[in-house]
Amino acid sequence: MKDWMLRWYAPLFLLGFVGTAAWWVGYRHGNALWLLPLLGLAVALSFLAERRWPYDPHFNQDHGDRGRDVAHALVNEALNLSSIAFVPLLAAWIPWRYWPSDWPFALQLVTAIVAADLGITLMHYASHRIGWLWRLHAVHHSVTRMYGFNGLMKHPLHQAVEAVGGVLPLLLLGLPYPVAAVLAFAIAIQLLLQHSNVDMRPGLLGRLMAWAPLHRFHHLRYGAAGDVNFGLFFTVWDRLLGTAFDAPGYRLGGRDLGIGTQPDYPRDYVGQLLAPFRALPQGEVPALPGELLQARVRCG
Repeated sequence: MKDWMLRWYAPLFLLGFVGTAAWWVGYRHGNALWLLPLLGLAVALSFLAERRWPYDPHFNQDHGDRGRDVAHALVNEALNLSSIAFVPLLAAWIPWRYWPSDWPFALQLVTAIVAADLGITLMHYASHRIGWLWRLHAVHHSVTRMYGFNGLMKHPLHQAVEAVGGVLPLLLLGLPYPVAAVLAFAIAIQLLLQHSNVDMRPGLLGRLMAWAPLHRFHHLRYGAAGDVNFGLFFTVWDRLLGTAFDAPGYRLGGRDLGIGTQPDYPRDYVGQLLAPFRALPQGEVPALPGELLQARVRCG
């Protein structure tokens, strides 16, 4: 039973919750506000699964960061909700309609996910190479444990930048409100899976989808070693960018996570909101463990 759950946890979680959202909003034309309690249920189930099948039991322990992470999640999801509320206003302002609204809802949603994934991935990639973007993005990389809530822990300004790169082009094409609402929900569900502490083993699907087994390496604290696996939903973009990386036999721990050059990065919520606008001390890049160095050589 355990092996079966670890293999199918991620695909069932994603398809189950996103499928339910698509059925309710896209086919039953239900109120999108009901996606909020559905997201709450997903978070609760994620926490239960992390305690039942943990990748690292220490990641389940409160590091004095739980309240901060809840604050990040509440603020960021409230901003998401507010932005979705403006979709009908934007649609009324735009005189053109290029979005294929006559397609089945499921096909519209998949199209939106693929397009948004490309835009968000490229913006994520840029955030590791452009100084002011990195300062905003560094808040997300300051975590020292990996669990589902990490996916919702972002500086609100960086979340806005990602939205501009990933979703604004779709809105300018005339993305309908129901598709936008389920897209935002799907992104939140995928972020839970990307940062999950469940010891998932999705096999071949794990090579196609950017879930936790691959995304954990993106949070390596060893300088440029973490400039890998940028994709939100799919790994194809990293293969095209040359940033795909995997070290299947390596078990990450708290020692591997965070910002190696800034071990004293602010840990409180207000401090993290202000951190991008302050001059923080910089240290040396920690040495990359030999096993990871060998894996980098193998991946080219």
